[in-house]
This record gives sequence, structure tokens and C-alpha cells, in this order.
Amino acid sequence: MAAPAGRCLWRALAPRRGWVFPGLDQRLAAAPALVSVAPPARSYAAAAKTAKKGSRRTKQEETIKKKVTRRWPLMSKPVDDVYLTWYYERPSYDVEEAVGMLKKFQELDFTNPKQYVYINVFLDMALQKKKKVDPFASTVLLPYRFTDEMNKVLVFTENEQEAEIARENGAAVVGGVELIKWILEDEIQVDFYVAVPAIMPKLIPLRSKLKRKYPSTKKNSMGHDIPKMLQLFREGLEYMVEGERLIKTRIARLDMPTEQIVANLKTVIHDICTFKPLTYGPFVQKLVIRSSTSEGLLLNLDGLLPQVEKVEEEKNAEDDEEKHVQEPAST
Repeated sequence: MAAPAGRCLWRALAPRRGWVFPGLDQRLAAAPALVSVAPPARSYAAAAKTAKKGSRRTKQEETIKKKVTRRWPLMSKPVDDVYLTWYYERPSYDVEEAVGMLKKFQELDFTNPKQYVYINVFLDMALQKKKKVDPFASTVLLPYRFTDEMNKVLVFTENEQEAEIARENGAAVVGGVELIKWILEDEIQVDFYVAVPAIMPKLIPLRSKLKRKYPSTKKNSMGHDIPKMLQLFREGLEYMVEGERLIKTRIARLDMPTEQIVANLKTVIHDICTFKPLTYGPFVQKLVIRSSTSEGLLLNLDGLLPQVEKVEEEKNAEDDEEKHVQEPAST
């Protein structure tokens, strides 16, 4: 009954609603527009709040950047038998002493006495200004062999007499241009490739295939002395620069006499130093020797690295003195 009564009252008052409810018509007309109108869309994104110069966050970041870890200088030699290694400099040893320590380690640990001896050589590759020594690989003939393994060597030649000499000296494969196809198809795989100069123009298709093993005079793999090249690459030790400045290679067996191990080490070091002129300073920065089961021992470099001959310096000094003596005499 309440709803019909309300409708009747509304019909009765409808003609006079202007003076009963003043402004009601304007409010009803404006109501749909107010409901349907959407908020204006922003045509740009809100800018991120920049941290103030004096804010706590920026100060913390600046202190982290400026924070430098200070380290006390390392002491040279420990006093006691038991000590913390990171408080002291790493001890270095002479070559003979280090080899003797490796032999003693083997006896105390009851390991294989015929295990290999390795060296890790850290190099200074810098030259003038921003130039550097390019990573290289080389083969060196050691004075004392420590393994019975022989490398397989292929000899390129079209001369029957040279081919016969190569076979007599232990070449694994001997041939001419006919071998190119088999090498490109990986039918022939050997450790090293040597060649005589006469056949080199015909081997150009193999340059990209063989890469660093491509015969060249710089690597001593091209020449007329076939027996000498075969001896070098069949019995020689190959090493190369790993990464940017590290050489890892084996040089001997631990059961060999100390003198032979030292001689092999010096031969490898002298061959490495030929890849950088001595005028730029020492090429070898650090040298570590170890066996297959032992820790690495840092070596003293005194007496191991080749040095510029002092004779030339003395001659230059004498020449300078003579010039100074002649100048006042001429005046």
C-alpha cells in the first residue's frame, strides 16, 4: 500500500514541483552527464622521482664506491712452523731445490715415481704502447726425452728422392698435391705437416684447413732439411699460449735425474723468450713447477731467463768515452 500511495503523491505534486523542490529539474538534467563523464586521460607519463642530493640512499652508494679495501703488507718469512699462509708472501725456490722437494713429496705420499713434471708459465705480453704479443704455439726439441711417444708427421714433396729420404726418417705420410683432397675430407689426420718450398704455392687451399699447422719457415716446418724437420716434429714438445698469457706443459718425468729436469725446463723457457725482444723487459713474469700429484712451487727466475749481453753495453760505453776524449783534442 505504501508504494501506490507514494506514486499518487508524486503525480499530484508534479505540476508544482518547481516551487516545492526548487532547482530539481536542473539537477535531474545534469545528473546523467555527471555520471557518464570519464576522468580526462593523461597524455604523458608521470616522471620518476629523482633522489635528492642529500638523501640517505645516494650517500650510502657513494660510500660504497669510495670504500677501498685496505690490506696490510705481507710478511716475508714465518717464524713458527704453523702459520696462516695468507699473512705471508708465497715462498719461492731455486730450481734444484724445488725439484728435490717434488721428489720428497712423492716419497712421502707413496705416489707413482714416474709421474710427469709440469710447469705453468705466466707471461707479460705487452709491447710498445697498446701493442701486445699475439698468442703463439711452438715445438721445441728437448735435450732429454721423457716419453717414447712419437708424433705423426706428413711431408709434402713431389721429388722422389726427397720422398724416399722422408720415409727413411720416419714420416707417417709422404706425397704431393694428391693429398690435398684427402686432408680436406679428413681422410688423413696427423699431428704435424712439413713441406719443401717448391710445393708451397700448390698448398694454398689447405691454409684455412690447417690454420696454425700450415707449413711455414717461421715455425720451422718448411725447408730443405727434411731429416731435421722430421726429428723436430716427431720427437719435439709442443706448447701453446692458453687464454691471454698462460702456458701449461709437461717437461719431464719425476724419476729422471734433477740435472735433466732442469735442462729441459731451461730449454723450454729459452724457447718461449724468443717470441718477445729482450729490450721490452722480461717475458716471463711467474714460473710454477709441480708434479701430477703435488702442489705448485714458485720458482726464482734468477739464472733462468736470457739476458741482454753485457758485452755490447761495455762496447757502447767505451765508444762514448773515446768520443769524449777526441772532442777536446780536435778543438
